Amino acid sequence: MPELPGCAADGETYQQAVQNVEVVMQEWIATAKELKRTIPDQIIRNS
Repeated sequence: MPELPGCAADGETYQQAVQNVEVVMQEWIATAKELKRTIPDQIIRNS
């Protein structure tokens, strides 16, 4: 995910990869909030 530096996920199937992306994105956003880092506007609008 180019919008979230260092955020990536994979899976054995496409469906599993999509599920993993959702989890990793939520964790990335939670960590960014804890560290008071900027979250891209595009991500905020879509979450």
